[in-house]
Amino acid sequence: MNLIWRTLLHFFLSRRRSTLGPFDVSSTAFRVLPTDLDTNRHMNNGRYLSISDLGRLDLLRRTGVYATLMRNEWYPVVQSSSMTHRKSLMPWQKFEVESKVSGFDDRAVYMEQRFVVKGEIYASIVLKARFLKRTGGTVPMNELVAALGFDAPHTEPAGWVQRWAQDAALPSTRQPAPSEW
Repeated sequence: MNLIWRTLLHFFLSRRRSTLGPFDVSSTAFRVLPTDLDTNRHMNNGRYLSISDLGRLDLLRRTGVYATLMRNEWYPVVQSSSMTHRKSLMPWQKFEVESKVSGFDDRAVYMEQRFVVKGEIYASIVLKARFLKRTGGTVPMNELVAALGFDAPHTEPAGWVQRWAQDAALPSTRQPAPSEW
């Protein structure tokens, strides 16, 4: 709930920005606020994930995907994600979240997002997302692409993204005992 004002702001700002194609990069500007900080006085690692949601919202709105999702009563969910932190974002520092779809397969959409300061990548996220129906079940990718009207060929994500997605989907073969934690 503490991102409600940022969410509303970016929801309305995205309407005024240029439209994007399905594989274009969305770049959304932010600033590290005092409410984003942890006890180390840099942006909290959980806040990166929350702000990345706003970057995806901007991309969904500007590509027209958001309107189609609302019309069909579908919604996106992150199935898996991995994040790499390279440098800390400090109080009041300006940064941009760059978001792009890297590809999709018959079940999911793969995205990459970067937190960038003056051209330097501070953190990056790779994620796998699915689309669900409010009435229950998943939206088949061919149905989603058809509803969006994208004239895009089936675009497989990069090889390393596919390998990451396979590893992320593997169940743990053995649960560690509490003494192993």
